[in-house]
Amino acid sequence: MNEERIARLTPEDLKKALRVFREKIHSEYAAYLNSCVHCGLCAESCHYYVADGEIESIPAHKLNLITGVFKRYFTSAGKSIPWWVGAKELDGETMREWVDSLFGRCSLCGRCSLNCSVGLNIPYLIRAARSAMASIDLVPLGLQSTVNTAIEKGNNMGIPEEEWIETVRWIEGELQSEVGDKNARLPMDERGARLLYTVNPREPMFFPLSIAAAGKIFYAARESWTFSSKHYDVTNYGLYNGDDEAAAVMSGRLVTSMEELDCETLVLAECGHGFNSNRWEAPEWLGRKYDFEVKSVLEIVADYIRQGRITLDPSRNPASVTLHDPCNLVRLGGIVEEQRYILRRSAANFVEMTPNREKNFCCGGGGGQLSMTQFAERRLKAGKVKADQIRRTGAKVVVAPCHNCIDQLTELNKHYKLGVEVKTVCEIAANALVLGRGEEDAS
Repeated sequence: MNEERIARLTPEDLKKALRVFREKIHSEYAAYLNSCVHCGLCAESCHYYVADGEIESIPAHKLNLITGVFKRYFTSAGKSIPWWVGAKELDGETMREWVDSLFGRCSLCGRCSLNCSVGLNIPYLIRAARSAMASIDLVPLGLQSTVNTAIEKGNNMGIPEEEWIETVRWIEGELQSEVGDKNARLPMDERGARLLYTVNPREPMFFPLSIAAAGKIFYAARESWTFSSKHYDVTNYGLYNGDDEAAAVMSGRLVTSMEELDCETLVLAECGHGFNSNRWEAPEWLGRKYDFEVKSVLEIVADYIRQGRITLDPSRNPASVTLHDPCNLVRLGGIVEEQRYILRRSAANFVEMTPNREKNFCCGGGGGQLSMTQFAERRLKAGKVKADQIRRTGAKVVVAPCHNCIDQLTELNKHYKLGVEVKTVCEIAANALVLGRGEEDAS
């Protein structure tokens, strides 16, 4: 698909890509493009390079692909003596390299920036190049299809509204049976509820236990909350394909739901890139500040514990548990300790993997990698770094507060024969819940 598109590129296409690319490179980022000192410290920070040892996987090499084009068209030296300064024409061959390296060898995890000796924001620059490719239809098909489905259908799995409502009602029935209370509910379109809860559409399709777990916790905390029947998708693959306009449409739908339902707080389910997109990036895409609060469900659950609204018994989760830190939630999102606070009170034996927190390695599932099937073999190979981290902990359960990560970890579990269970934080917490007097009376 990309090869066919590259073969059909016109001079007008390349001019458009250059224009979009230049619009993304403000003075601060132009300085970044001229600041790499080629120290090489970024190499060992990248899970792709650690796994394959290929020069094309070194973050500085990827950055150099972008810098060369910037020099060629937007610097005096690059225009007059391109061979001297390493300037590079934007043509079909360059686009082929960009697709392979900037889509196929990067999950936008940001670990390279953390280890960069001069602090370059490499993920931003790679995303800027992805924006240029998106403007001329050079996004790998699987990733672009995910964005298209979300735009056209309202969620990235294309779930019809009636199917979503039916699934929630089925899970509600299961919740009522589990807690022994026919009044336990998963509210839908409750105007004036305190919380509007959003989910990854993969949850109703493949992981209903994640929804049941969150519902059980809200029930135990006696929370005022609701789903939206129309716009509940926490994901936003516009972050990954670089299309700000599409990203604004997706995040704007959640804003519309907040306004229509008159809720106080938008609560983002366990989804790393959904958190980063909707908490930090969306106001810029939308060109406006939120007039409501945005929180991760992890912050909500941790507050319930601190406030005594729920009680947990860690002996109900006796198996050893380790935690994977999703890059968009932790390194790029700032939610670092809440998941640990919850797990230490929900599991009898919690063990950290090394390294952890903001220094943790990407699992390999971010950046849209799970949707780009042409790079699947490379993704699994890069995931060996994470598989080795997990194996060293000796844990029987791997917890990941992100469904993209859960999909990748599930594949790594099978591919590398890790023999672990993969769960969300809320699933562990819900299993440890001790229902209060009110719930016991109801049962």
